[in-house]
Parts: sequence; structure tokens; C-alpha cells
Amino acid sequence: MSKIFSRDSWAEIIEALSSNWFRTILTAFGVLWGIFILVILLAAGNGLENGVKQGFDGMATNSMFMWSQTASKPYKGLPKGRRYRFKVGDVEAIKQNVPSLKYVSPRNQLGGFRGSNNVTRGLKTGAYNVYGDYPEIIEQQPMDITSGRFINYSDLNEKRKVAVIGEAVKTGLYDVGEDVLGTYIKINGVNFMVIGTYKKKSNGGGDPEEAMKEIFVPFTSFSQAFNMADNVGWMAITAQDKSSITQLKTQVFDVIKNRHSIHPEDDRAIGHFDLYEEFSKINGLFTALNFVAYFVGVLVLLSGIIGISNIMLIVVKERTKEIGIRRALGATPWSIRAQVLLESIFLTIISGMAGIALASGVLALVNFAMEGMDTSEMMFLNPSVNIGVVLIALTILIVSGLLAGLIPAQNAIKVKPVDALRTD
Repeated sequence: MSKIFSRDSWAEIIEALSSNWFRTILTAFGVLWGIFILVILLAAGNGLENGVKQGFDGMATNSMFMWSQTASKPYKGLPKGRRYRFKVGDVEAIKQNVPSLKYVSPRNQLGGFRGSNNVTRGLKTGAYNVYGDYPEIIEQQPMDITSGRFINYSDLNEKRKVAVIGEAVKTGLYDVGEDVLGTYIKINGVNFMVIGTYKKKSNGGGDPEEAMKEIFVPFTSFSQAFNMADNVGWMAITAQDKSSITQLKTQVFDVIKNRHSIHPEDDRAIGHFDLYEEFSKINGLFTALNFVAYFVGVLVLLSGIIGISNIMLIVVKERTKEIGIRRALGATPWSIRAQVLLESIFLTIISGMAGIALASGVLALVNFAMEGMDTSEMMFLNPSVNIGVVLIALTILIVSGLLAGLIPAQNAIKVKPVDALRTD
């Protein structure tokens, strides 16, 4: 430990490394490049992860969407190929039989998006998706209310004909600067009063403008206005935070199969999209990418460490006579070994820190260049590494420095003083 705080030891290290500065720089470059590659690879993986997960921003990822399909097996006298529809009663049955669910939102949709015009206001018309929803849907999908409010249970219970429209709907049906709240729009001939406007990102990486060409109305008034009775188009189901929708969905399917006389083994009768499962796959992908980044970066770093080890062997050979004199004057094997290891660790850490600084500079330039861009739908966002990665890199450097100096240090203490003094 005294070697570390000895001024003479550090003066000797500086002199040894600067005696052939060109060789030292070339040797250090291997470690610098290895750490640089490691940090850049990890930051690039992090940037890609940020961009991909941006598409899930605000969404309840522990969710699934479920819809009815055609029965593929006969059951209880009912033929295969039978069509059925979810009912409002299915919602309460699912809540009672699967208590670990947080939200079960029935949904209905009125077509019109990219189809015939279905919404009018005065002389202006447009084709928009119209959804009949419960208030919980705003907790399951990202949405910012820009004016007014979202639908609530009073609207639902009283079957109020109210609507929340997207900013793109507002642009299409209203003049610039026109007050929207309290006005009426006509959806398939039925008047609805606008009580709010919203803005949201696209789900799934599509055009964010299209995500705001939607209108939300209470589920009950939707069913009444458009003759849906107690039918449900599909459901958005979210599990509690401590549960997994992937593990609970079988219980949900069992409830539906039992209520609609579907064969217990008929997996084609219920369609679903498990958002949590897809999100888990993405997390697994980026875990694998981080592993590859560490693997490649450590291999590149290893080549630099081998270079340092070779140079330290040469340095020890050049200083054979000096080591012999020290041994003759009473220097212990440990002091010789410590000096060589200290030189190796010092060179490795300095080289590595330079690599980290260079990588940080490159990442700063990349983030600066991206500041003026619209990153809302970009697949690459904020490439960076946290302090934990830097600490891991420093640990790798220290261990690498010890390994690089270990063999040269052992060679140094094997030199006999008499043989060393004879060396020219």
C-alpha cells in the first residue's frame, strides 16, 4: 500500500512510461479503443431501446386486447364455424372470476377511418374512427387531454351523447381559433356534444397524426345511438401491477368459453394480442444486445490488454540490470512485483479513462445533433450510458491491468541478482 502513496514510485512510473512515449501511446491505444467500442456499443443499444420503447410510452404494457372469432370445434350440440359476440355481461363475469385484473374495458367501434365520411359539422365532413368506451381506457392508452375533460361514469350511467375528439378531428371540422367545447358534431346522423380534445402518440410507430383522428364517446350512449344492444366488439384488459396478464389470460379465456358454450380446447375461438408478452420479448432482445455489446467490447479490450502485457514484458527485460541492483540492495520480491503491477494498472486506467472520455464526447455530439429533430417517432433516441456502466468499465480496467502486469511481474522476481548484474 505504501507503494501507491510513494512519490518516488510514481516518479519512476512516469519516467518508465515516458522514456519511449511513442511505444507507450501505441500500447495505450489498444485499451482506449476497446473501452471506446464497449461504451459506444452499450450506448447505441440503449438508444435503440429508448426509441423502440417510446412507442409504449404511457401505455399499460401489462395488457391484452381480446376479440371474438369463429368456433373451430363443435361443442354441446353446437356446430363448428359458429359465430358469437362478446356481451356486456361478460365484462362483469371476468371481473368476478379473475380478481387480479385491474381494468376490463369493453369497446365498440364505428368504422369510417379511411372509408366513407361518417362525421359532419355544418358543411364540413370527415371519416374518423369512433369508439364507444369506458373511462378506464384513458389509463390503458396514452392520451393527453388538451382542453375540457374525458368521459366519466356520469356520462356512462346517464347515456349522455358527449364526445372527446382528437386534435386532428378539430383541425378537420373546425376553423382555426374556433372554440370547440360545447359545440355539436353529427356522427352517422346522431348529435354529440364535444366536451374535450386530446392529443396522443401513435401506438405501434405509425403516423401520430392518424392517432388523433379518433373520437371517444361513452360506451352506453354509443350502444344506444348505433343499435349495438349489449354487444361488445372487443375488450382491453389490464392486470394488476404485481400480476402478469400473460399468466392470467387463460383464466379470462375460460370464463368466455364457459359463458358462450365454446369447447375448452378451442383456442381459435378467441383472438387476442398480448401486449405484455410482446413487451417482454423486446426486453429480452435488448438484454441479448447488451450481452453482445459487453462480449464484443471485452474481446476488443482483451487485445489491448495483451498488448500492454507484451510491452510490460519488454520493459521488464530492458530493466533487468536495474531489478538485479534492487534485489542486491535488499528489495523484496513483493516490492518488485508491486512496482510492475502498479505501472501496468496505471497505464491501463489512464488509457481506459481516455477511451471513456472520447466515447462521452462522441455521444454528447450525437445527442446535440438530435436536439433539433422531432424524436417523437424515431427508433433511436438519447444514446447514453449510466454511471453503473462507467463503474463496470473501471472495474474491468483495474482487473485487466492486474492481469496484464501479472506475468511480467512474475518474470521480474524470477531474475537472480547475480545474473541480472551480468546483463549488459
